[in-house]
Amino acid sequence: MLRRGLMLVLLFVATQSQLTLQAQENWRDSLTAINKQIAESQWSTELHLRKANANLQLQQWQYAIDEYGLVLRHEERNPAALFYRAYAYTHMRRFDLARNDLNDLLAIVPRHFEGRLSLAVVLQQMGRKQDALDNLNQLIQQHPDSAVGYVARANLERQLKQDEAALYDWQRAEELSPLDPVYVINHVDLLLVLERRREARRVLDAAVSRGIPKSMFNDWYWKCKR
Repeated sequence: MLRRGLMLVLLFVATQSQLTLQAQENWRDSLTAINKQIAESQWSTELHLRKANANLQLQQWQYAIDEYGLVLRHEERNPAALFYRAYAYTHMRRFDLARNDLNDLLAIVPRHFEGRLSLAVVLQQMGRKQDALDNLNQLIQQHPDSAVGYVARANLERQLKQDEAALYDWQRAEELSPLDPVYVINHVDLLLVLERRREARRVLDAAVSRGIPKSMFNDWYWKCKR
């Protein structure tokens, strides 16, 4: 099944791509400049957050963790430091620590969208799928107009073999983001798995009527005829 890289999303908002050599050099130069400013200044949360961000961009996970820890020793309720330290912990597969930071973040900012989504991802990595589902249910209650929340829950429901629930969530995602072909394809893919070809064809036709080019669904129209 095709899945959106967002999430997944899910799953962090700041997901890193491979940096070009020039981009790496630019970030190293930026890091050098920030370190000089830090050495010449009194304590500045902003400077240390900027340094930690440069570490993240260079995928220097432990350096970023150390820097966010320094920020949190000065400001233990700093949401940015908690969120991005959890992000770095996740890349190091230190899921317990990531979960702790995200729980602390949500205690401060209960409606933090990326934080709750990230916690659901971390819980899945820890094998705690029901806890992850509970978090996604809460996320959707808090943000009912977010297609991303329904997509995240649909993917987990597929893993849990809750196909009817997943169908509902793909339908809601389409309603909230009607021109996204990825949502349509995932919805149709699940219908085909359930051998509901006529319904899958109707979903495709509806998407085309909304303005998505039919050529994007050629393979799935073919599968509906099999």
